[in-house]
Amino acid sequence: MARGSVTRVQPREEGARKPGLVYPGLTIPFILVVTCFAAWGSAANLTDVLVGVFRHIFAMSNFQSALVQFAYYGAYFSLAIPAALINKRYGYKAGVLTGLGLATLGGLLFIPASLLLTYGFFLIALFVLASGLSILETSANPFVIAMGPEASATQRLNLAQSFNPVGANIGVLLGAVLILPQITPESAKVSMTAEQLRQVQEQDLSLVLMPYTGIATVLLLIWILIALRKISVPEEHSEFGLDAPGRSGVLGRLWQNRHYRYGVAAQFLNVGAQVCTWTFTIQYAQDVVGVSTANSGWYLQASLILFLISRFVMTYLLGIFRPTKLLFAMGALGVVLALVAVLSPNMVGLIAVVAISVSLSLMFPTIYGVALRGLGKDTKFGAAGLVMAILGGALLPLVQGKIMDGAGAALAFIVPAICLALVACYALFDLRTARDGDALVDEGAVH
Repeated sequence: MARGSVTRVQPREEGARKPGLVYPGLTIPFILVVTCFAAWGSAANLTDVLVGVFRHIFAMSNFQSALVQFAYYGAYFSLAIPAALINKRYGYKAGVLTGLGLATLGGLLFIPASLLLTYGFFLIALFVLASGLSILETSANPFVIAMGPEASATQRLNLAQSFNPVGANIGVLLGAVLILPQITPESAKVSMTAEQLRQVQEQDLSLVLMPYTGIATVLLLIWILIALRKISVPEEHSEFGLDAPGRSGVLGRLWQNRHYRYGVAAQFLNVGAQVCTWTFTIQYAQDVVGVSTANSGWYLQASLILFLISRFVMTYLLGIFRPTKLLFAMGALGVVLALVAVLSPNMVGLIAVVAISVSLSLMFPTIYGVALRGLGKDTKFGAAGLVMAILGGALLPLVQGKIMDGAGAALAFIVPAICLALVACYALFDLRTARDGDALVDEGAVH
């Protein structure tokens, strides 16, 4: 069952048993798959730190450094459909193992990249890593849904997704503790010879190597544990399978569904706003407010901690309010905060940048659920389309980086402001457009 599936609210009979979270025998596999959510969160948000790091190490523009995100999120776009095909033919476990294996290889490629001192090789390593994570994410979400009864599917997926920001905080913490404070200051490079500069480059790039090899080791361990365990999911090849006649028919039905079609666009803009905000928080702190390199990473850390706390708060609020009402409110809040960052280029603006994470915390799972609602057996390819929408994280930071190079870090936050305004428009569209199930309540909102 997709996350956004709905059910009529019926009074619970006294003494009725609450459905279990997972099927008997799948508790350990569920925990193992949940660790994947934390793992890709760590890897994704460590790349936010790398944008600023590479700008200093290779002396490049903001636009060039944003190619880190282009390589990372471009891979997500490229591998989503192949991931759906793997899941359809071989099952979710095979998809998860393929993703973990490819991501492990990408992490290990940072070793030769740090020896070659070539920016392009780092981008290749990131692309391979993200390709694996794209397959992993496309497989893990429906895998989690299929691991238990229909009645607890939303609760199960929300629980798994809650560990993504946990991993994200770990990733940024690795960058803030192991990388940023150790980077050689620009002032120290002024009097260095060419040979000394090369040695400093090697030293700084070795700092990047450590956390990624650590992530690769964790991914390999998870791969071994999942590979050795027999996992049987009853619904995988029936209710959750893709038995619709012809792939072109699936694509046609998805395109005709306006809530899905606009949902993919909203997810593109949401992920773009999220990556733009987190990628350039450090630059805003350094270039606008004058925060030191060693301390700037802590503002990104604060942003992600706020995101983590807000994710649980929003989960509670979804039990009270209709999801798209909250989505509209958070989109509007995000626009206001981004405009404060533009109009107040000082500590107030930096606090607003950090606070944008409050509005972002709700968006991905809510858009995911609203867009997939009612897709039935088209859900696998529908989910792949929503993962492909992560391409927004590849393209929109390039736009913001270009604006930063020409007009400064503060004005560039007009990009996430526009993105969040359009996400709010999608929420308003859902609220004002009738479709089957409007009289129903998202089962995840029933307590």
